[in-house]
Amino acid sequence: MSESIERHEIKIEEAKDKVIGAIAETMDLYGVTPAAANLYATMYFKDQMTLDEMRTELEMSKPSMSTSVRKLQEIEMVKKTFTRGSRKHTYVAEKNFFRSFMAFYCQMWEREVKMNLEAIEESQEDFIDIIKDSTSTPEIVATAKKHYDQLEESKKYYYWLDDLVESIRSGKIFEFLPKDQQD
Repeated sequence: MSESIERHEIKIEEAKDKVIGAIAETMDLYGVTPAAANLYATMYFKDQMTLDEMRTELEMSKPSMSTSVRKLQEIEMVKKTFTRGSRKHTYVAEKNFFRSFMAFYCQMWEREVKMNLEAIEESQEDFIDIIKDSTSTPEIVATAKKHYDQLEESKKYYYWLDDLVESIRSGKIFEFLPKDQQD
């Protein structure tokens, strides 16, 4: 191999390592462990990998590897693929960051909306019961009404967040924030 080719191959690996390091460093935003982050970042530059290839490349234990792959599948950063003629499962990293962002954040925001709106509705029912109860003192009624109104106001945020998720899932958000927008 010529010295020039070898130098270029080294430079390619160094350039990839910079991106792998940055991706792995920021994956905590997605709630993944450093092991899972390193796995995703490494897979980003691969077409596909088997569990054995992942373990060899990253020198991870089998349980750690399985846990990392499962977490990455849950947040739709890695997909299991089928390779004809092979009994081993292969996995592919999601390379479209728009899709990754949309899948992860929409899941999290939908969960937030569902959980909080359910809690708000239940709490508001309790406050209404207190307000309507003839044995409640004026101070208790005032406090219950204040909290009821506060929760009613907070619903605006959750409805807005739900609309945001819908605009992301439908792609309408890109009418306002185009994907190819540059400075």
